[in-house]
Amino acid sequence: MKKLILKDKVITTENPAFVMAIVNATPDSFYSESRGSIDRALKMIDEGADLLDIGGESTRPGSAYVEEAEEIQRVVPLVKEIRKHSSIPISIDTRKSAVMKAAFEEGADILNDVSALEDDSAMADFCAEKKIPVILMHKRGIPDSMQNNTEYGNVFEEVSSYLEQRADYAMSCGIEKEKIIVDPGVGFGKNLNGNIQLIKNCGKLCGGKYPVLMALSRKTCIGQMTGKDVDGRLYGTLAADLISVLNGAFMVRVHDCAPCVDTFAVLKSFL
Repeated sequence: MKKLILKDKVITTENPAFVMAIVNATPDSFYSESRGSIDRALKMIDEGADLLDIGGESTRPGSAYVEEAEEIQRVVPLVKEIRKHSSIPISIDTRKSAVMKAAFEEGADILNDVSALEDDSAMADFCAEKKIPVILMHKRGIPDSMQNNTEYGNVFEEVSSYLEQRADYAMSCGIEKEKIIVDPGVGFGKNLNGNIQLIKNCGKLCGGKYPVLMALSRKTCIGQMTGKDVDGRLYGTLAADLISVLNGAFMVRVHDCAPCVDTFAVLKSFL
């Protein structure tokens, strides 16, 4: 059984990995079906999500950052509405401490930071004070240009070293080790071969010191492997998620909750 320590409770899952369902409060996320409001959130809960991940700023390749006030306006009302219906753990996909603070005050539980606490100097201290679990992701550059430089000497070693450094920084700010999750950032400044190496070796990141989130759902690398566009990448995503869990992933971030839960139910029968 997997477990995750939140501020004031421990959550568990019977799945081989936690299923984090995406609810994007954005008009421009790369997969349009992930955009939604309370109806999508409740649908993901009904389909068996272990937690929800809400984002108000798209980080797809080529996207532009949004202003803090707009991001808060997108995210916070949705958190408030979900809390009227469910106590499901909520992760906030943000780089901004003001967004995380506003969402936390309405009942959000986890920070999912694509900048690994780099973009806002106040974020780590806030998460430490409030005992918020943090997801630290590797990326190179910003979404607008991150795919312009995808070459590494050794992609696994460089990503792993970066994540270890960011985890050390988090702990130096008072964030507890057991509340750190790392994400290699598949698709964020990596080419196909680099993404494959990270999926194959995900459980070895940082020497296995931290649980690993894999966010593979419908990404470009799935399209490169299958030859399918975004709408046709479900089956490839399920295969990639399965491979990542067999290689040590602790959590998967998905657009399609019910198919993932069924896939994990089958996997669990063989473990």
